[in-house]
Amino acid sequence: MARRISSQGKVTISVDEYSSNPTQAFTHYNINQSRFQPPHVHMVEPLPYDAPKPVGHTRFVCVSDTHSRTDGIQMPFGDVLLHTGDFTELGLPSEVKKFNDWLGSLPYEFKVVIAGNHELTFDKDFMAELIKQDYYRFPSVSKLKTEDFDDVQSVLTNCVYLQDSEITIKGFRIYGTPWTPRFNGWGFNLPRGQSLLDKWNQIPEDVDILMTHGPPLGFRDWVPKELQRVGCVELLNTVQKRVRPKLHAYGGIHEGYGIMTDGYTTFINSSTCTVSFQPTNPAIIFDLPNPGNS
Repeated sequence: MARRISSQGKVTISVDEYSSNPTQAFTHYNINQSRFQPPHVHMVEPLPYDAPKPVGHTRFVCVSDTHSRTDGIQMPFGDVLLHTGDFTELGLPSEVKKFNDWLGSLPYEFKVVIAGNHELTFDKDFMAELIKQDYYRFPSVSKLKTEDFDDVQSVLTNCVYLQDSEITIKGFRIYGTPWTPRFNGWGFNLPRGQSLLDKWNQIPEDVDILMTHGPPLGFRDWVPKELQRVGCVELLNTVQKRVRPKLHAYGGIHEGYGIMTDGYTTFINSSTCTVSFQPTNPAIIFDLPNPGNS
């Protein structure tokens, strides 16, 4: 296991020996530690929308990967909306405005949003490189002038936007980060291993809710078409060995929609869009006891 205890007693995560091959990592840890099998992990059935919220609890509504397809989505009752990225196709300002208008129509007391790999304009380093290139992989984005997207985050007036940052809402400490393992050269992509671990190392230890765009290894990260696990090993080790949030919400892998638990952290992949980009996966609700009431 890629972890060690520092002289101050804090857990330090190091790069896993299987970091670059998540499918191999999954197989290794399953054979040697049964790490992804009962009793260590369990599948969880989603809570029905009409389930009464227990007294002294906050209801979180998890969605992800809506990809500008929010028309007609039925949203359940809840207190706090968590959207874990890919709310657009390409991060075009017009798409961001449409998403912000949709957020404004929702009745939740608080709405928290992170970017995903499709929010190209939110990744300033990505855009700086894209504009330099002489070919148009993303023509509509490449044609944007810097002033068109330089302050695109400010369009999101109807939510709290987190990017390697945190906020405390109703006593819950929530941290959001958009990074995912490099895949086909999208936004907020980094190589597996130390580059991503450097981002995960910024996550504080006593966070209640962690929002990432992509999954950790082994938790709703299976891509059937490729017969591969694609979750991040360092993210898994960070979540399970160091941060230990009550809820880890994410999306990114449309095929992975659903809920699992390791007995302490609940892992929710709430990708709204299916693998064929149909927005048919329902939002997932999750109740947490209010801090001080648990």
